[in-house]
Amino acid sequence: MARSLIVGLAVCLMTGPGWAQNLNAPDNRTVLGADEFLSAGADAIRMGRYDDGIRLTQIGLSRAPRHGDRAAALSNLCAAHAAKGEADIAIDYCTESLELNARNWRAYSNRSYAYYLKGMYPEARSDLDSAEALAPDARQVAAIKGLINEQVLQPRVIMEDHQ
Repeated sequence: MARSLIVGLAVCLMTGPGWAQNLNAPDNRTVLGADEFLSAGADAIRMGRYDDGIRLTQIGLSRAPRHGDRAAALSNLCAAHAAKGEADIAIDYCTESLELNARNWRAYSNRSYAYYLKGMYPEARSDLDSAEALAPDARQVAAIKGLINEQVLQPRVIMEDHQ
């Protein structure tokens, strides 16, 4: 059950037109039409075929896409690797995406989720704050915030044994 929730959330983190909350922000879109491999990769990742999506996206990236398409594709790779539980790889792709476009709220959101997977809650919260500042109404930001809060705000009870 927990695994399916995590995979489902990771799919929600994908860049896709259905998830675009702030259409005026740059690179808040899927890579469609720019390159057939980037487009097919985004579709495969969105459908949960992560290995196919990663392979197709990497082929598209090797074809030297435009700057903005490259940033979005790297964010897609981040989301796919996070969905597979490969947090370290995901973090690297999101960081590279953010180096190209520091206003890509999806990359912040995806990296936040990867940090969450590693139990790095302060880093996850910091990236989530950045994502929220850029896209305050994004549903996946609220979902990740809930996951982090579940872990960070868990009550701790200390029992004493009085004999």
